[in-house]
Amino acid sequence: MDKTYFISQSTSLSLVIIISLLFAILGLYHTKKFKGINNYLTANRNVGLFSLTTSLVASALGAWILFGPASAATWGGIGAVIGYALGTAFPMIFLIYLGKKIRKEFPKGSSLIEFMRKKFGKSLFKLILLMTIFYMFIFLCAEVTAVAVLINYISGTELWITAIIVLFATLTYTLYGGLRASIFTDNIQMIVIGILLLISVTYIISFTGSEFSFAYIEQKNPQLLSRSYSPNYTAGLTFFIAVAATNLFHQGNWQRVYAAKDYQTLKKGLIIAFLIIVPIVFFMGFAGMVSFSIDSSARPDLGFFTLLLREQTEILSLIIVTLGLALTISTVDTLVNAISSLFVVDGKATFNFNKKTDYLKLSKYFIIFLSVITFIVASKGYDILYLFLLADLFCCAFVLTVFLSFYNKNINEKTAYISIVVGLIAGFLMFPFPDFSKSLLVGVLLPKETFTPLITQSLLFWSFLVATFLPMLILKIRKV
Repeated sequence: MDKTYFISQSTSLSLVIIISLLFAILGLYHTKKFKGINNYLTANRNVGLFSLTTSLVASALGAWILFGPASAATWGGIGAVIGYALGTAFPMIFLIYLGKKIRKEFPKGSSLIEFMRKKFGKSLFKLILLMTIFYMFIFLCAEVTAVAVLINYISGTELWITAIIVLFATLTYTLYGGLRASIFTDNIQMIVIGILLLISVTYIISFTGSEFSFAYIEQKNPQLLSRSYSPNYTAGLTFFIAVAATNLFHQGNWQRVYAAKDYQTLKKGLIIAFLIIVPIVFFMGFAGMVSFSIDSSARPDLGFFTLLLREQTEILSLIIVTLGLALTISTVDTLVNAISSLFVVDGKATFNFNKKTDYLKLSKYFIIFLSVITFIVASKGYDILYLFLLADLFCCAFVLTVFLSFYNKNINEKTAYISIVVGLIAGFLMFPFPDFSKSLLVGVLLPKETFTPLITQSLLFWSFLVATFLPMLILKIRKV
């Protein structure tokens, strides 16, 4: 029996093409007058408050917000929702302090990696660079896959079609205009996202009525709000640690730290972005709990859509497609320019190429290569959540050592290397297998019975916790 879709493939495809090309044309037209490497990397360091704020929010909120928080909420409860929301927004607060320091000490920089290169030797710097690019590449795959799956769910459009259109349109204007193009289109995309989210929220609240409440969740699934439900704590901390740690290594955020025209603009933009991001991600998670309470058999990651499309309204379906595209393209252009900028800025220190090498041109070839892999992954519809979690683990092992080095001059390269590697190994030993039933340490090297249920039932939590905080212990042992 054929599945019934919300809108036709032709309608969906037309919308995908029109919106993608519109953003591409706007990006290309705007950046014709902004040439040069400074515009490409840091938008000439003169971005104002509105543009900075909308760009920070649009870059942070990808299509993942339509799936991730809702799914996590169905098993992690209110704790997972809070952890997800605060973890996504927390880097904005952190960057207020780190941003001030890095702008002051390295005013002509454009990346976190540059700062690390000055602090540590080439060996550790290359490891940090590799981890950062790996994380952002996984993020890129996740975003394109998410929007392809979303449009397939709405209209049945094949995954590869959406993937190739989104990638082609975004690469066209981002590789031409760089950060300046990314920030300009982010402004427009954030306005679109804000309006469509407001319409969606209003509709869901008015349509679901009393069901969209804590009282209804308490009645149907009280464990999701219970203080005695342990996943409320473990899931909350897991998502906070993982999401916050990874976003601190997001080169797109560091580019915007340098792009702000002055520190006061940066500070205000980060605070406003924090205040916008928290309620949006919280709402998406809460929608997942409500959807799960209404129908526990529904797919967890489709909670937001289940509530919004209960009446299968075509107008709402068009809103979702537009929202998903705006969220995706705003994030993809940030990631593309972020990876490209790292190649440009740190390529000379990483590779021993000819002195005449054009690293900007080379970075574009590198991005196209990564985009081809992204297209293949997205067109297959792979569930890359597990790979995303692995990337999160890497970031967790690096985060405290790297950022403590901003303030502690006694952390040398050897000490930093040891602390990071120990954290990675320990976290990896605890990191669960794809079925989440065991890990290398728990269930392979040692029987599961050796460990308490508190550990065996929360392997992801413990892997992130160990990877994050064990490096601190190593630093202390070495008397840093």
